[in-house]
Amino acid sequence: MANTTSSGIRSFRIDIPQARLDDLQARLAATRWPDELPGVGWSRGVPAAYLKELAEYWRTTYDWRAHEAALNTHPQFMTTIGGQNIHFLHVRSPRADATPLMLLHGWPGSVVDFLDVIGPLSDPPTHGGEAVDAFHLVIPSLPGFAFSTPLAGPGMGAVRMAGALTGLMARLGYARYGVHGYDTGSWVAPEMGRQAPENVIGVHVNAMVTFPVGAEGETEGLTEAEQQRLHRMQNFNDGYLQCNSKRPQTVAYALTDSPVGQLAWMVEKFKELTVPEDALPENSIGRDRMLTEVSLYWLTATAASAAQVYYEEISANAWSEAAADGRTDSGAAHETAWSGGEDAWSAGPRGTVPTAVLLSAHDVTIRRWAERDHNVVRWTELGRGGHFLAMEAPELLVSDVRGFFGEVR
Repeated sequence: MANTTSSGIRSFRIDIPQARLDDLQARLAATRWPDELPGVGWSRGVPAAYLKELAEYWRTTYDWRAHEAALNTHPQFMTTIGGQNIHFLHVRSPRADATPLMLLHGWPGSVVDFLDVIGPLSDPPTHGGEAVDAFHLVIPSLPGFAFSTPLAGPGMGAVRMAGALTGLMARLGYARYGVHGYDTGSWVAPEMGRQAPENVIGVHVNAMVTFPVGAEGETEGLTEAEQQRLHRMQNFNDGYLQCNSKRPQTVAYALTDSPVGQLAWMVEKFKELTVPEDALPENSIGRDRMLTEVSLYWLTATAASAAQVYYEEISANAWSEAAADGRTDSGAAHETAWSGGEDAWSAGPRGTVPTAVLLSAHDVTIRRWAERDHNVVRWTELGRGGHFLAMEAPELLVSDVRGFFGEVR
């Protein structure tokens, strides 16, 4: 629900209708479960025994209202920019001259990703930090995700998202600010720097993906660690990426009709992208936090709209080009898709805004390719943590964000 103000920004509070929660309970109880081959574990997808137990916990133990209330302790707002609704948290620091900072999530994430870093970043003295490192935080739901819906139309890729979000910062009165992003956010954040270099003081990213562009010698002399990252990238299980980028609407019918389908679709990514990968995902991200992420997608019915960014950025043409060239492995398809033209997730013109790259143990970023596309002035390799760093190791993310913006402020 929202109340309109004269600035075009409306106060907002999450208030999911009880009927929607009752429907979730009924659907979970009535799940029709598939058969499963014996002894295959996680090799072919999420095991039935694990998912049944997790779904039962979701139905009988998890308390959405408690987590909804926790989210509502943070000031939230809605606005419309260029026809697109934008939902965001706006947490101002007690320090009036704090640095404005936007935090951008990815898929399958949301504003929930950043709950553990809000306090340390906005009010450092109460979390072991220095007052000078304080930030005013703006944490939007990316267009198509959660409450930043409906999508205004086709074409909402990184460029248009960046335009809407620079517009949001201007509407809030922030003339100079930083941006942090991971996953999808690690593409949108640098694009904000390209579009508004006079406003963005620095871009901080983790879970950035970099790709070769076919230049002579670009894969020569890679370090052993970089070779391992490239190998992981080339052999990554990209089934979800193929579905989201080619047929986001088709797969969304199952995800929007079955909460267990939505749960399995997201939990598999939480397991594969957290460290250690061979452990259960709740070993890295709390079970309730993970279910809050899933619940937000389910309760807002945004499986389809959240997947559209993949279609926009990784065009079917790019995947077709790889196949037409006889390069059918996932690495070749990724390479073509991410660097194959204006419809692909290519980095675009090299950014000029100072950029910090933070690598967890799971990341696949290659430094020379990052420096090719971005003005990298800070490079940190953690050797620990996974894709969802703000949830898995929030203290490491906070420390690097503070360090970087302390240098460029």
